[in-house]
Amino acid sequence: MHFNLVDSVVERSPKHIVTLKQVSAAEEYLQDHFPGFPVLPGVLMLESMVQAARELLRDKPGASRLVLGEARALKYGRFVKPGSRMRVSVSLLKELDGGRFEFKGEATVHGPLDPGISDGEAAVAVSGRFTLRPAVVA
Repeated sequence: MHFNLVDSVVERSPKHIVTLKQVSAAEEYLQDHFPGFPVLPGVLMLESMVQAARELLRDKPGASRLVLGEARALKYGRFVKPGSRMRVSVSLLKELDGGRFEFKGEATVHGPLDPGISDGEAAVAVSGRFTLRPAVVA
């Protein structure tokens, strides 16, 4: 099963990308996480940064086959609830040996449903560093 966590690209340069994801109550993974208090699972917040990074590298050969190799210094902050918009900002830090790439990312949540966030404000949902590596097929 594949979850598309990039709805649109709002900014792009050779080493930086900003994407948006509108979180809808209709998305199936919210039905069980958690009943009565649906929120975007933390692993899908990380996956949104991975998908943004793949989009940044889309013109490089083999970019669609890059997978998460390592995640470091991940910090989770605010819940991402249905009706919220997640803004994902990813920067390429360096290209490593073996077709690997190191990134720094941050996803912020913007939403009218969170009383702790006004419409013009944002709160960090997840941030950290991660590495993408080529998928190994055995």
